[in-house]
Amino acid sequence: MTPEACRIDGAPAATIPVDDRGLAYGDGLFETMRAVDGRIALWDFHLARLRQGCARLGIAPPDAAWLAVECAALLPGQADAVLKLLLTRGSGSRGYAPPHDPRPRRILMRLPAPPPPCPHGLRLLTCATRLPLDPALAGLKHLNRLHQVMARAEVDAAGADEGLCLDAAGRVACATAANVFARVDGELRTPAVEEAGVAGACRAALLADPAFGPSVRVGALSPQEIGRASEVFLTNAVRGVMPVASIDGRAIGTGGAATAARAALSRLGFAVAGT
Repeated sequence: MTPEACRIDGAPAATIPVDDRGLAYGDGLFETMRAVDGRIALWDFHLARLRQGCARLGIAPPDAAWLAVECAALLPGQADAVLKLLLTRGSGSRGYAPPHDPRPRRILMRLPAPPPPCPHGLRLLTCATRLPLDPALAGLKHLNRLHQVMARAEVDAAGADEGLCLDAAGRVACATAANVFARVDGELRTPAVEEAGVAGACRAALLADPAFGPSVRVGALSPQEIGRASEVFLTNAVRGVMPVASIDGRAIGTGGAATAARAALSRLGFAVAGT
C-alpha cells in the first residue's frame, strides 16, 4: 500500500504505530465501500452503521463531513474502486483497559474494484466453523474477524465460491462476507443479526426500501429451511446482489427476488457492471 492510495488521519501515509489497539486487540471497526463513478454507493448506510458501532464500543466517531472529504481525495476522476476505512481506538499501552484519553485513528485505503460476480451464480459451502453467539458485538463490523478467516479457508480448500456460516446454535447467520436472502415456501427471508453475523449496509438498504423491504421477513433461518429454498442470493456493499447456484452441491433455482433487489439498489445509486 502506497501513500498515494492511503490516508491516515487525513494525511498521506502507509504505516501505523505498533502500539495501535486495532492491531493489538482488534479494537475498532471497519467499513468496505464501493465507489461508483467517483461517488460512494450507500454512503448513508455505511455512515449510520459506523456511528452505531462507535456508540457501542465507546469510540468517538469521525466527523462525517471531513470523512467525506478524505474519501473524495482518494477518488480522482471517475473512479470505480473500493474504499476501506478502519477506525481504531488509537494507540495505547499494554493491557486490555482502554486509554483514558483515546485518540481514534482513521486508516483509509483505495483498492481496485472486484470483477463482476459469477454470471452463473455462486457455489456455496456450508462451513464447519460456527460463528459465536455474541449479542454485545453481533451486527457490528468490528475488527475481530478470525471466525470468518477460518471459514473462508474452508471455502478456498473446497474450491467453492463462498461459505454459508451457521451460528453456535446451528442457525444460518450469513455468508463469510455477505448477508443471505432466501425464498422459502414462497416467503423471502433473511437471518436476524442480533446474536451473530454482520448487519450489512447493503442488507440495511434493501430492508429500508419501501418497495422491497416489506416483502422480507427477518428472523431465524434453519439449515433445513434454506436447504429447500427455491431462490437464494447474497448481498454485500462491494459486489451488490449475487445469486446462488448451489449449496453443498444442491442446485438452487432462480427467481425474481434478486432482480427486485438489484432494482432497489439501483434506485440508491448502486449500479455497477455485472450486478
